[in-house]
Amino acid sequence: MKPAREIAPIILPPIALFLLVIMSWHLVVRFGHIESYLLPSPLAVARVAWTKRAELFGALTLTAACALCGFIASLVVGTLIAVAFSFSRVIKASGYPYAVFLQTVPIVAIAPLIVVWCGYGFQSVALIAFIISLFPIITNATTGLTNVDRDLVDLFELHNASRWQVLFKLRLPSAVPYLVTGARISSGMAVIGAIVGEFFAGYGATRYGLGYVIMQATNQLKTNELFAAVIASTALGMAVFTIVNIVGATVLSRWYHA
Repeated sequence: MKPAREIAPIILPPIALFLLVIMSWHLVVRFGHIESYLLPSPLAVARVAWTKRAELFGALTLTAACALCGFIASLVVGTLIAVAFSFSRVIKASGYPYAVFLQTVPIVAIAPLIVVWCGYGFQSVALIAFIISLFPIITNATTGLTNVDRDLVDLFELHNASRWQVLFKLRLPSAVPYLVTGARISSGMAVIGAIVGEFFAGYGATRYGLGYVIMQATNQLKTNELFAAVIASTALGMAVFTIVNIVGATVLSRWYHA
């Protein structure tokens, strides 16, 4: 465990910057005579966040569940696709352009189609999160599976290793750092995908996520609620990224010390 004198330089600067931003925000609102519907004060945002904490927490939980489902699905499916690409250059040449196409098409363009095909609700939001977080897994995993030392491949072939043995004992272990990097990127994108998906798919009157809260607050000009929902979304994204980062660092530390 690191001593306090080593942790302080890491933690204190972000905290100091955060307090400076909050103080500047408060002063701008108070002395700039800005209307609350344009920019509410930090106190007003904190007050509405506390008043609606139950609704915000429920929305955050639902959005987190959709993002998590989309992220896990992208991790599994993206790795399987990368394995197929690593098996054959023909498969990679045939399928990789479509993976790039999937990434370049704006999610706002295909989200309405997903709603038409799958309907409103959890499944559509999770699917949108899956689509938007899939490409980084495919690219990083494919790079890791194919970027293997040729001498090691020749060594495995010299000992008559099968393609599956080469995959599980050489290519997949070599791809672990790349998969961790792809997971870090996709985790944040899954949260974005879930929130964007909720703009279109929604849930209904009794169940709704952060995206729905943001849309409702915007339509009703409840800027303080909008800020509270945006801050909750940011906190969710940071939490997911931090968890994935910690898990990835743990995997890599065990991997390199194995």
